Amino acid sequence: MLSLRSVLVFAVLSASGLTPARSLEVCHGPDHDCPGPDSFRSRWKPSVSNLTQDLDQFRVSCRKLMESFPLDEVDGNFVRTVKNCVFSRSSPTPLRGPLRLAAVSQNAIEGVLELDLALTRSEDFLSYVSGRRLLPGSVPLAHRYGGHQFGLWAGQLGDGRAHSLGRFTNRRGEEWELQLKGSGKTPYSRSGDGRAVIRSSVREFLCSEAMWSLGVPTSRAASLVVSEEPVFRDQFYDGHVRTERGAVVLRLAKSWFRIGSLEVLSRSGELDLLRKLLNFVITEHFPSIRSEDPDQYVVFFSTVVNQTAQLIARWTSLGFAHGVCNTDNFSLLSITMDYGPFGFMESYDPGFVPNWSDDEGRYRIGAQADVGLFNLEKLLVALRPVLSTNQQRAAAAVLPGYAEVYQTRVHQLFKDKLGLLGEDDDDGFLIALLLKMMEDTRSDFSMAFRQLGEASEQQLSSRNFSQMWALEDLSSHELFSDWLSSYLLRLHRRQDHSDVDRQDRMKSVNPRYVLRNWMAESAVRKAERDDFSEVELLHRVLSSPFVKQQDAEEAGYAQRPPEWARRLKVSCSS
Repeated sequence: MLSLRSVLVFAVLSASGLTPARSLEVCHGPDHDCPGPDSFRSRWKPSVSNLTQDLDQFRVSCRKLMESFPLDEVDGNFVRTVKNCVFSRSSPTPLRGPLRLAAVSQNAIEGVLELDLALTRSEDFLSYVSGRRLLPGSVPLAHRYGGHQFGLWAGQLGDGRAHSLGRFTNRRGEEWELQLKGSGKTPYSRSGDGRAVIRSSVREFLCSEAMWSLGVPTSRAASLVVSEEPVFRDQFYDGHVRTERGAVVLRLAKSWFRIGSLEVLSRSGELDLLRKLLNFVITEHFPSIRSEDPDQYVVFFSTVVNQTAQLIARWTSLGFAHGVCNTDNFSLLSITMDYGPFGFMESYDPGFVPNWSDDEGRYRIGAQADVGLFNLEKLLVALRPVLSTNQQRAAAAVLPGYAEVYQTRVHQLFKDKLGLLGEDDDDGFLIALLLKMMEDTRSDFSMAFRQLGEASEQQLSSRNFSQMWALEDLSSHELFSDWLSSYLLRLHRRQDHSDVDRQDRMKSVNPRYVLRNWMAESAVRKAERDDFSEVELLHRVLSSPFVKQQDAEEAGYAQRPPEWARRLKVSCSS
């Protein structure tokens, strides 16, 4: 019989986060050595000798997926209802017109794919990452899945404009699935044209890599290709269709399976295939779960509950709102993926909604944890047909623990943001009051925390906040002086307190730069005029978000958002 206690400890996972790194004070730009995320995330550094220098030697494989699951018996990219499979064969449709490689992530190209960066300047590379040619070993596939969209079951969805090219295994044994997004129609395109536009593709490229540099579990983006192919979009669904240009992003992830992958099989009664997919996901991505364990599905569910709670807690600590938290956008590996109308909150507001299409505010930042629970409830519904009665009860008993995991992790993350060591009964009140003051004064979320870390105790005590605009806003609150006194007293209760260490700790977890919507919009507007200089600048700056950088300061990335940013809207249309 299943041990309920063993389930409630959430498998073998812990709530530990990244080890904070000591941050440098300033970096002057591309002519200097700015430490990227590799400097504190991995000791592995590519060298010329272990990078592939010939694209003909780079291979992917679709064998494991094709041997593990039955494929759609019907070939072709025409739209249809698909049954009794997980994937359909589907070939990319090459973008028309002249192509341009607008951006690449050196870290993803060299650090993940182990390709010499020089190869990205070749015509062959451009052909491979735009869908004109297939990589050696590739059999492109489109994934079938369903999902709950804005709370309602939407039926079959699937990869409507994405093609999985195959798996790449690097020298460290990591397996990454390569996928083109915006590469044309598939059987799952419904009424769509299978394309993505520059506007959304620039945002996805930049945010995927920015989130990775912030230490958030995420899919990656290796390249961005733009074309002259016209694509028609009604951006705000108001009848104003305009012509935009097509673009393709090469995305990477350990897996693209999502909650909706299981939902569509469960709802279609394809239970043998549901078990097959569950067994595959567990074997490939959850090695701590024993395949011979009769309760492996419950342990799997418990693990996903834990990891999802921790992921959303991380989003919360950074002020990140996904924007479209549907079950088809929630990874079974609990990574951030499918970047659409996301947003980093500026003025602190639990009601912040990044998606103009979200009229009801369902996916507002203050509701993301609740939405995560809703999605996990739908995952449990999908699993029920393959669980015994006792296992269903045990799995259901896991869900109440989600809130505790989330709250515990959020509490610790915000303690880290304030540089607090050890435990104190009043820490929760200290955090809550700070957030309330931020809300009342509409203080900038990211910069208020960052500037608290940049200010010395002497500056805090004297309230010398010159050139610290977010702290100036916050200090206008009538309770700020009392809060500040309590905060400084809390810091000094630790015998090992050092102000310099506190500042270093806080600067290592509170980014100076995040991808604000106005920054992305500025880069998009230039990109639509074939000027990709700001895409490059933002990519470089956001690769070292905790380090003060001269180029970023000159661009105003740490200053008050410009007035025109208030009028920005981001929608699901992409």
